[in-house]
Amino acid sequence: MSVNIEVIVDYCNKILPPEKFKDYCPNGLQVSGRTKIAKIVTGVTACQQLLDQAVQASADLILVHHGYFWNGESQPLVGIKQKRIKTLLVNDINLLAYHLPLDAHAQWGNNAQLAKQMGWKITSGMGDELGQAIAVLGETERAVTATEFAQQLRQVLGREPLFIEGHSREVKTIAWCTGSAQSYIEEVASYGVDAFISGEISEQTVHLARELGINYFSAGHHATESYGVQALGEHLAEKFAVEHQFINIANPV
Repeated sequence: MSVNIEVIVDYCNKILPPEKFKDYCPNGLQVSGRTKIAKIVTGVTACQQLLDQAVQASADLILVHHGYFWNGESQPLVGIKQKRIKTLLVNDINLLAYHLPLDAHAQWGNNAQLAKQMGWKITSGMGDELGQAIAVLGETERAVTATEFAQQLRQVLGREPLFIEGHSREVKTIAWCTGSAQSYIEEVASYGVDAFISGEISEQTVHLARELGINYFSAGHHATESYGVQALGEHLAEKFAVEHQFINIANPV
């Protein structure tokens, strides 16, 4: 079976409304391709390797978390950017991308899906209603030591997290935001949680964690954001009776 691309885009824009987020890139259809969609390929980032494998997989639509046309990037279609977009146009493949709307979605979002993988309970969004909040608050199933918590992250995500110790208590109450969200650490600390988990870390994050008295776990940008796009792809495949394939392009960051 197949479905019109406009139907998928309209549906995604309804459940992941771009207008509710002040984002760094356009959300929605970024590159138009063929009208009829029978196979969706999902991936975290629309890099050349993902595009090439999607072509080999006969994809009609590529759905990603990290697409193109970011604020501040060079606009001319030259070099790597030209090659990527040419691959889509020559092969008549659509590119659909959702950044912050996919992070925040209460069911298929990166934060929600990371919690599902880790067995964490979500209690609320941080500073906003759940489903629009970029960071979320919650708790672990039971209190564990920081070492045990890091082991759990490693076992699920397949990547050694970088742990910065802010206190010696056990970890029970937590906040998390997938990807590059280390700058939220001061706001997170104001909620009095035991730990903050995100994807990346900056030099100043180390000092802030220690001085704020909060444990910080840098668990990997790619690793923490691999689940939302998969969940959304599976949902679209079920809803519209099309094929879905997730292609993981390994990234240690």
